[in-house]
Amino acid sequence: MIQISRAADLAMVGANGGAWVAPQGTPGPTVLGTPSAPWTGLGAISDGGLKYGFDEDHKEFTPWGVTSAFRTQITKSVRTFGITMWETNSPIVKSLMFRIPVNDLAPGADGITRFAETASPAPDRRAWYFLVADGDTMEGFYVPSGEITDRSDVTYKSEDMAGYDVKITAYPDSRNNTVYHTFSVKIPDASPTPPPAPNPAPSETKS
Repeated sequence: MIQISRAADLAMVGANGGAWVAPQGTPGPTVLGTPSAPWTGLGAISDGGLKYGFDEDHKEFTPWGVTSAFRTQITKSVRTFGITMWETNSPIVKSLMFRIPVNDLAPGADGITRFAETASPAPDRRAWYFLVADGDTMEGFYVPSGEITDRSDVTYKSEDMAGYDVKITAYPDSRNNTVYHTFSVKIPDASPTPPPAPNPAPSETKS
């Protein structure tokens, strides 16, 4: 029978995680974990977790007289991230959803925050950081320049949590990179299991 090595430590379940945002171009965190200021956390994310998307198009080139392509050219390659933000009354979450500077959402003297949605929104690119954790196994995604490019409808009803379901598109930075990855590496123990030690021989007793 064929023997296949399997290591549970190298598999990952998205059991926990979070998302943070900062001004565009903010350097990414240097260690895996919760980033410090100027990164601002987005709070509770829905149990749908984080969706890392690949939006790609390609063109195939097939020679005359042949039925199989002998070259494929990628013509579009976009990376996206999808989350549903549940803390809809958080200023940073409102700021992202409605493309408004967070400083413009400070409450007035009566404790009420007021804002209006413009019919001509300006681009709202920011730096993003996403972290997925499975115990002490973690994977981070740093996007130096990203923007919410798709927003789903918001439903308010008694049996569901209202949330802002958004898609973030990653744009190239000055190095032409869109997403920077970090993850914790575990080396599985592939050494063979030693055989059990033999039982010691019974000691002889002299009469």
